[in-house]
Amino acid sequence: MVDYKYKIFTDSLEKNIREGVLKPGYKLPSVRVLKEQYQTSISTIQKGYEYLMLIGLVESVPKSGYFVAHQQQEPIEAPLKAYPVVRDAVFKQHLGLMSAQEEERNVSAFNVATPGDVFMPQQLILRTMQQVIREEGASLLRYYPASGSPVLKGRIITRATRHQTYIHEEALLLTDGALQALYIALAAVCEVGDVIAVESPCVFSVLEVIRMLRLKVVEVPIDLRTGFDIDFFKQACDKNNIKALVVTPNFNNPTGLSLSNEQKIALIALVHRYNVALIENDMYSDLYFQGERPSLIKRYDDSGLVLSYGSYAKTLAPGIRLGWLSAGKFMARAEQIKFALGSSVSPIYQETVSRILAGTAYDRHLRSFRLQLAKNAHFAMHLIADNFPTETTFVRPQGGYHLWVRMPDTTDMSAFYALCDQIGVKFTPGSIFSFSGAYDRFFRMIFADRFSKEKIEAIRLLGRAIR
Repeated sequence: MVDYKYKIFTDSLEKNIREGVLKPGYKLPSVRVLKEQYQTSISTIQKGYEYLMLIGLVESVPKSGYFVAHQQQEPIEAPLKAYPVVRDAVFKQHLGLMSAQEEERNVSAFNVATPGDVFMPQQLILRTMQQVIREEGASLLRYYPASGSPVLKGRIITRATRHQTYIHEEALLLTDGALQALYIALAAVCEVGDVIAVESPCVFSVLEVIRMLRLKVVEVPIDLRTGFDIDFFKQACDKNNIKALVVTPNFNNPTGLSLSNEQKIALIALVHRYNVALIENDMYSDLYFQGERPSLIKRYDDSGLVLSYGSYAKTLAPGIRLGWLSAGKFMARAEQIKFALGSSVSPIYQETVSRILAGTAYDRHLRSFRLQLAKNAHFAMHLIADNFPTETTFVRPQGGYHLWVRMPDTTDMSAFYALCDQIGVKFTPGSIFSFSGAYDRFFRMIFADRFSKEKIEAIRLLGRAIR
């Protein structure tokens, strides 16, 4: 918390005014008197009086000085009539299943798909942000270009070229996070009632955007051995006028699986053949466990049909609300939709991320983060395998921070989640990863936080209870 210099005199004045020691209309000491009394600068005293005026305790009378403000008696009003607020109960429940809740501090939460506090590069982010504020000053309070900072866009493009993906600056938009980027992409490609294809299982937030845009959906299954079912997608294109495909090519949420380069090339051939826009999620590609960063599908596209989007919420911190969208041939429409949603992304986020990407600190953080995630993935798999029923299966993640677990057919899932609540363990139920309810026996476990003794013991206790 910032300790302002003027508090050396405002604290006592504020206390005396609030307690009635100094009455309304009482003339307060002049700026010069307080300057001499507290041996500080005139500007500090003036700022202190401005603060007291801002909170309504002091008023300034020109050529007379500062006085204790006359407190206006608040009129007593009849209580407002309360009207019922209509909420979508299903949406509220699903949101709670995948979000952090303030009242659940003591719960062993494995349901929030964000890095834990100890894995965020807090010092790097805060130090850079403070530097930005010092150096950029009031310019951060103005609008930035509607499509985003050219410098930051240039750095995003430079990073993309490292894995043979070429993004045109004219087709790149900065957005308020990845979900807004997805919304813009779908709205730019589709109209109400259009049919789109989506990988299944698919994260709830993506499904919610699809629902809000009132699109029809064909769910393309992800085989837990071979990955995204390309033949199923081809059949869907043969039978339907598919306008878009939404897919996470690298480390799908929740399965952690990726498309091979051969599958990516095959998908490009299909979207070209059927003239389908392909919208790919690039949020997890930097979080690979072995080898090199996997490529995007956009690498293989020369038609402009592929729209790629990503953000820094999964690699830096969830509070950094900054995403990007490479909109391809749909840029003109995407730019209009982005402007309608808000003309500019927060300048301080743009400048902070731009500076972090400029040096080597981001790559150093990623190396450390990937190593910890790989260790946590290994630990999570062993924790489940050693404590849950022997028929429990899971998908070995290749990157990201999701473990997709299937409970045995004999498990009563309602009783299982009741035990989770009783013990204080929170997973994300598989049912919310599809419109069909096909994954009722699955749950997603996030391993992007430290495994405390309490969390480990909670998993072991749960395992003993369900065996």
